[in-house]
Amino acid sequence: MRRKRQLKMQKVGPEHLEQYNQLLRYVFQVTDQELHQIGWEEKEIIRAKSPVLEQADVFGWFDGDKLISQVAVYPLQVRIFNQTYDMGGLTGVGTYPEYSNQGLMHKLLYQALEHMRKRNQSISYLYPYSIPYYRRKGWEIISDKISYEINDYQLPRNKQVPGEVERVDVESEQVKKAYERFAIQTHGAMLRNELAWNEYWLWDSDDLMAAIYYNDKGLPDGYVLYWIADEVFHIKDMIFVNEEARSGLWNFISAHFSMISKVIGNTYTDEPLSFLLEDADIKETISPYFMARIVDLKQFIAQYPFKPDTTDREWTFTLDDPLLSWNQGVFTLRITAEGKGEVVRTSERNHDQIDIQTLTTMLLGYKRPDYLYKIGRISCLPETVDMLEDAIEQQTSYFSDYF
Repeated sequence: MRRKRQLKMQKVGPEHLEQYNQLLRYVFQVTDQELHQIGWEEKEIIRAKSPVLEQADVFGWFDGDKLISQVAVYPLQVRIFNQTYDMGGLTGVGTYPEYSNQGLMHKLLYQALEHMRKRNQSISYLYPYSIPYYRRKGWEIISDKISYEINDYQLPRNKQVPGEVERVDVESEQVKKAYERFAIQTHGAMLRNELAWNEYWLWDSDDLMAAIYYNDKGLPDGYVLYWIADEVFHIKDMIFVNEEARSGLWNFISAHFSMISKVIGNTYTDEPLSFLLEDADIKETISPYFMARIVDLKQFIAQYPFKPDTTDREWTFTLDDPLLSWNQGVFTLRITAEGKGEVVRTSERNHDQIDIQTLTTMLLGYKRPDYLYKIGRISCLPETVDMLEDAIEQQTSYFSDYF
């Protein structure tokens, strides 16, 4: 006789670490062989995930004492047009298949978002295992990853730069300092705390190396994280605050010409690398990377820096949110001439419509208002589109992290 399930939702704590890890491994089908290939043992991965349950907010469904569904929220920060936002990083999402189709994850996501709102995390990021699923829950694509492959004879020629490159330990403070200098001035980038750095390094092998470009004043203006295997120079990530640092780092990569046959790497901007190379006939593929959703519209807009104008601007619209009632309804967006925004709920009749997914990707700069209007994601007058085009900064977000 099948027993009756007694399901309850509660916080997941450090005492549930082994169950948390087991559910992750089952859902994402991480095998022992895959772990051994990157030098991981079972005890190591459990230890590595321990900070998550100590520093993050993890919610789960239990069947008796058994953890059967879970979601984790990392307390993180991102830069959005030179403003620092508290962000809820959603990860660790999973349910055992025998408990699926009961609405458990829907309720967990709502609980997670409600918790984010209380903690003033007005924006949430996630890496999607299913873009359609998260779109239905209010998230939308906000960044891309461009993967590239460059043959050795296509590498850029050496350019004279005033600074120099130095190889350092990948987990050195200098790497962190270089990233901080980059992130603080880069739209979309995460300001990495201890938890974020731990996740950033989590799945890397011991072969990873780092090279930092220092300018002529001794400041770290960028780095390349890489490893070399089978005559291939693999780039995990490369960041730089200016063209000088970019050239200096490519000088370093090109200096490996006699050791390698090609360079394979990723970049997380909307700028194809091919245009910058003399021989532009390289292989590049683009794929959607991270998704985001506005958690609380009022909180988000209060901090958002619109572009200044000569007059105040206003837009009344109906907002649709598939999950959150506080983002559902008719709102008026008011933007002062100085670029300060405010959203208020109103009963004013209107025909303009937008959903939380479209509003998120528009305000984060991934897609422009004019494009979203043309494909039917915004319903409004052409004059409103012009106003939004003028009010929103034109810059796509950079995001190279994974959690």
